[in-house]
Amino acid sequence: MEVSKDTTDRTEKQDENNDNGYNGNDSETSCDNQISNDSPSIESKPITKELSPEEKERRAKIQKSQLYIQTDDKQWPIVYAAEYNISFLGLEKLHPFDAGKWGRIFEFLKESKMVREETIVKPLEATEDDLLLVHSRNYINSLKWSMNVAGITEVPPVALLPNFIVQRKVLRPFRHQTGGSILAGKLAMDRGWAINIGGGFHHCSAERGGGFCAYADITLSIKFLFEKVEAVSKVMIVDLDAHQGNGHERDFMDDDRVYIMDVYNRGIYPHDGFAKRAIKRKVELNHLTDDVDYLHAVKSNLDASLEDFRPDIIVYNAGTDILEGDPLGNLSVTAKGIIKRDEMVFKKAREMKIPIFMLTSGGYTRGTARIIADSILNLRQKKLISGEEAESPVLTETELLDGLMSRSQSEGSLFSRCKNACVSFISRSSTQEFDQVGREDGQSDKR
Repeated sequence: MEVSKDTTDRTEKQDENNDNGYNGNDSETSCDNQISNDSPSIESKPITKELSPEEKERRAKIQKSQLYIQTDDKQWPIVYAAEYNISFLGLEKLHPFDAGKWGRIFEFLKESKMVREETIVKPLEATEDDLLLVHSRNYINSLKWSMNVAGITEVPPVALLPNFIVQRKVLRPFRHQTGGSILAGKLAMDRGWAINIGGGFHHCSAERGGGFCAYADITLSIKFLFEKVEAVSKVMIVDLDAHQGNGHERDFMDDDRVYIMDVYNRGIYPHDGFAKRAIKRKVELNHLTDDVDYLHAVKSNLDASLEDFRPDIIVYNAGTDILEGDPLGNLSVTAKGIIKRDEMVFKKAREMKIPIFMLTSGGYTRGTARIIADSILNLRQKKLISGEEAESPVLTETELLDGLMSRSQSEGSLFSRCKNACVSFISRSSTQEFDQVGREDGQSDKR
């Protein structure tokens, strides 16, 4: 395992002059040019700088966005919609990613009686104007070609589908999840925490997608916070997916308002040496890293990161592809280790009173849905997340009537007398109405 904070590794070859790009197949690249926290080269643009017409247009669009919907205290700050799930002619089975895990997470939480349909927050789909806050028009237009989407999702048959089907069955679920990630940022600022049962597309940057990530939801959620929430000026990304989060790293390469801690398997996709320069605390794991080493690495580096940088909010990318047996993550962390990791991150944020929102990101076995649900339930049990009004039971009409009846212990009680009087009145009224109808029918017959 290699831990790096603004350090260099002279033993790795440098591969950053390849058009400052990545192809997902390059060898392990150098961190020689990793930028330190106090380097003057990453100063953000002065706020007083006059905005270009394009930037003014972008900011106007974000102010008009409808994604920050209103919620109430009877809802958990847990974001999900049925539209998250991808299913079309079985094509989703051609990628190792479980494209229905989001729905199963929600069902597990419902079965546990933690949530109901009306107590979670259903996000809106991110519109093209929303996406253009980060993505270029060229990139959005490139998704109108099915072949490009096939490359991003790594499902070749998608290239053969008409694009209107690809938009509806593949990209629309991603847009709903992206809207969910953006909304989760606002909910975290309002309520102290939030969870999007989806999102975490950390391989997608402003200009390119890849690795089953079509939209840069992490970058978008942060940009929305910077633009729409005055209290947010510094953000920390804690990326604990098994893969390097090269998408958001490329997007925030020159932005010192964003601190990135990334813990990943150094031997797997995407091997993006250029993007590594944006990581402020880089923890590279070896294959088959187990619970003990993994949890120690996360805890010690999270503590150190929060000593270096005090954010206004934490974006927690909680990939479960670190699970032992995951075909792509190639690490050996147990289900208990994942649950402990999530608890550790939330506990630290809550102790420091830093708002946090979690995205579920990668995970390539069917068991991950159960693990994520169990982790959320554990956070609730440990009182790291709560929602008193959301947990209040909703009584059916029968249950309400039974409750009222139980208040009457005897027929002589005031409640019983009122009840009987009401029943008697209704009975007399019904009889009178029936008699009146009978008389009218009789008179009609005589005529």
